[in-house]
This record gives sequence, structure tokens and C-alpha cells, in this order.
Amino acid sequence: MHSSTSPRLCSSSALLTDLYELTMAYGYWKNGLVDHEAVFQVSFRTAPFHGSYTVAAGLADAMQLIEQFQFTGDDLAYLDSLRDDRGEPLFARAFLDYLAAMRFACDVDAVPEGTAVFPHEPLLRVVGPLAQAQMLETFLLNTLNFQTLIATKAARICLVAGADPVIEFGLRRAQGVDGGIAATRAAFIGGCDSTSNVLAGKLFGIPVKGTHAHSWVLAFPDEPSAFRAYAEAMPGNCLLLVDTFDSLRGVHEAVEIGRWLREQGHELAGIRLDSGDLAYLSVEARRILDEAGFPRAVIVASNDLDEHVIASLKQQGAAISVWGVGTRLVTGGDQPALGGVYKLSALRRSADAPWEHKLKLSEQPAKISIPGVLNVRRFRQAGVWAGDMIYDEASPPAADAPRVLVDPANELRHKTIPAEAVAEDLLVPIYRRGRRVYAPPPLTASRERTRAQLAMLHPGHTRLLNPHEYPAGLELGLHERRAQLMRQARTSARG
Repeated sequence: MHSSTSPRLCSSSALLTDLYELTMAYGYWKNGLVDHEAVFQVSFRTAPFHGSYTVAAGLADAMQLIEQFQFTGDDLAYLDSLRDDRGEPLFARAFLDYLAAMRFACDVDAVPEGTAVFPHEPLLRVVGPLAQAQMLETFLLNTLNFQTLIATKAARICLVAGADPVIEFGLRRAQGVDGGIAATRAAFIGGCDSTSNVLAGKLFGIPVKGTHAHSWVLAFPDEPSAFRAYAEAMPGNCLLLVDTFDSLRGVHEAVEIGRWLREQGHELAGIRLDSGDLAYLSVEARRILDEAGFPRAVIVASNDLDEHVIASLKQQGAAISVWGVGTRLVTGGDQPALGGVYKLSALRRSADAPWEHKLKLSEQPAKISIPGVLNVRRFRQAGVWAGDMIYDEASPPAADAPRVLVDPANELRHKTIPAEAVAEDLLVPIYRRGRRVYAPPPLTASRERTRAQLAMLHPGHTRLLNPHEYPAGLELGLHERRAQLMRQARTSARG
């Protein structure tokens, strides 16, 4: 299967960036800094949708963009045409020659897709020449932010739906062609069972599902003739939309078509409700179908569903077997963006020099960056996760050091992990010196990883309302180094 979710991209991703990435790279080049070794981390500060967890997605597409990261002749000709405020070339010709000769040479580590992650943890880490690592920022954030957001929304919806299948219905409401394909991919990682998006089905091997629209019914003299025509055309895939005129009358008419299908050796797959009181209508529809001898016919519901609406319908006893979720899934619904950031956290002049830790201050504690070559160590105890430790690989904790987590946004909040808890590091190698060393697993494996990961969380972390905050914090030594850098930076700022 193809992996690209960006069919309109050309062979180069180098210009899929913000101009300031290139002006900074130019400044690094003019100041002799381009080959200094840098560490950048992708992270986010707050879990989306007022939740506790987030599901990482987008790595495979980010890898494809990394592998297309080179400046073509057309790219360089365009950059050569740019002018500054004086009408002079924005970039020197020698810098464009540098870009032409540049080849990707960074190390990249990341959490696999489908991994549950939490605020301040690195989803992806880039180590390599400063200018190169800087220029990756925009397309990495574009890819990881969006797909992680949608995978998380899908996971929330699927957790609420439980054993009921969820179909992603959102292509027509998605944010453009590329957004629609990427959203379908991420929604599948998050747990959706199938999609209406046929191109995504082809690209990624996602099962495709669909029925007919109201226009089909309106194209015929009446609803019974429309249903009969559809059954004749699709006897093995006959799921009828019953709410064009009167939903319950439509269910009775679907039953008649179901009887006709049985005479032909087929079965009525089910009905779809797309409007009205879905709780009441589904219960009545289930009664009509069961009494008519169609207990296996499914009831699909659509109409602006999300995790909160589905939870409410289940609480009301709705007899819905399949959920079709569109707009509020593929657009992120109540949250338009994840808000992930790409921060410089360490720098050195050469591979054998010591790392100089970098820290960005802020008046908001949650926005103060974390210095170092970061990784995440996850602890497991008694079948569930006990907490995550963000630590610095350049100064890792001693094996016998206390396992203390310090909240990055509130240093008064600590958690101690028991010594018997089992640990694993989350970041895995993706590139080494520009060479790929990781093969993304099949999308089905990433989807199963999401399910397995969320099953390791305590139910308090996955509930919709006021979820318990998962313990993810800084290793004690990293916290102390960060605090020292904060004090130094504030003293320097005061002069």
C-alpha cells in the first residue's frame, strides 16, 4: 500500500515550510553555525479535548516527507527569485549552492504510531546539523499535529462506542483533499473500523463502507421503488437510508425489501438513521426489525455524532449497532489543532563536544521548555501504567536513583514510582545519520497498538468528564538542571 496522504506534493518537501525556517538557516550559514549539532523535540503542552491522553499518529507520513527533503532546481530557482525590502536577492547564491548540495544527515527517534502520549513528552526527537534540523520543523509539526489530533478524537469516540463498529464518514467535511485523506488514516489508527473514503481505502487498505443518500430516494417516484431498485443493484450490500420522509415508515418499507431479498437468497444488511430522535427511533426500528424476523439487520446512526453524543445515546438505551461519525471527527470538532511545538533543547559545536542545554523561559510555567536530549521511560505495575519519566539521555538517572517524577508545570507535584515497576523507553530509532533504520508497521498494527495502549490506562484516565491526570513528569536530576538554567536565565535577563 502507498503511504502518502499528500497527493498534491511534488517530489520535494523542502519548500513545505514557513519562510522563517529558511531565513534562520541562512543566518546560521552566514554565522558559521550550520553544522553545529542540535537537538529539537516535538511535544505538546495540553492533552486535547479536555482529556488525559493523546494518541500519536503521522510518523509514517512524516518519514516520507523527510525522505523527500532536498532542494530541486525548481525550488532553488524560486528561492533565487525572492527579494528583500530593498529589492535585493533575499538569499545569496552561495547559500543556494549549499542547499543544492545538502543531503539529510540527522538522527530521528520517535514514538511508534498508536502510542499513548502525554503533555511535555517528546513524540519525536531530531539530532543533527542545526540548519537541517531547523528546516524540518514546519512539515513535521503539520503532519504530527493534525494526525495525532484526529487519532485521539477517534480513540475517544471508539472507547465510548465500545464493541460497536465506528465508520469514519467525514471526507466531504474534511479540511481539503489532503486533510481528508490524512484524517481517514489517523481515524483508523485511533480505532475506527472502516471509512467511506474510497481513495484512503485504496491507499491504506482500510475497509470501505457505504450506502445511499437521500438523493437516491428522491430520484425515484417513491421510497418503496427506490429501495427496491437499490436492493436489485446491491443485493449483497443493501443497507437502506430510511429517514427521507418518515423514519419509522421507512423501516417498515425496508422490512418489505428484506423479505424480497430473502426470496432471492440475500439478507437485508440493515438501515441507517440520519436525523430525528436517534434514541427513540432506533429503539422503535429495532422492535420493527426484530418482530419482522430481521434481528441481524444492523441499525447505523449518523448526524453530527461525537463521543459525547454517543455516550448520551447509549445512556438513553439507544438500539444503535454501528456509528457513522464524520464532521466532528475529521475536523477535530471542538478543538481545531493540537498545538504541538518544536523546541531546540541542546546544542554543541561537534560530536565530541559536551552538550550545551537550551531553555526557553516564559511567564507561563507550562511554556518553559525542557532542556536536554530527551526520552520517555514508562513504568508498568500490576498490569497498568504507573507513570512516565522524561529524562535526559546525555545525563541519564543512575540505576539505583529514586524514581521521582516532577510535574514540569508545578514543581510541588511529585510522584515516586515503586522500585518493582517494570520500565521501557518509548522513543525508537527512525533514522541514523540520514539513513532509515525503521520500517513503519502495517496500519492495522498501529490501530491494534492504540487499543492495547489504552487498555493499560486506568479507567479514570480515559473517562470523558474530568479525567484523572496521568502522572508524567521530569526525572529528578533533569528537574534540578532545568531549575538551575531557569535561575541563570532570569538572573541574566535582569542584568
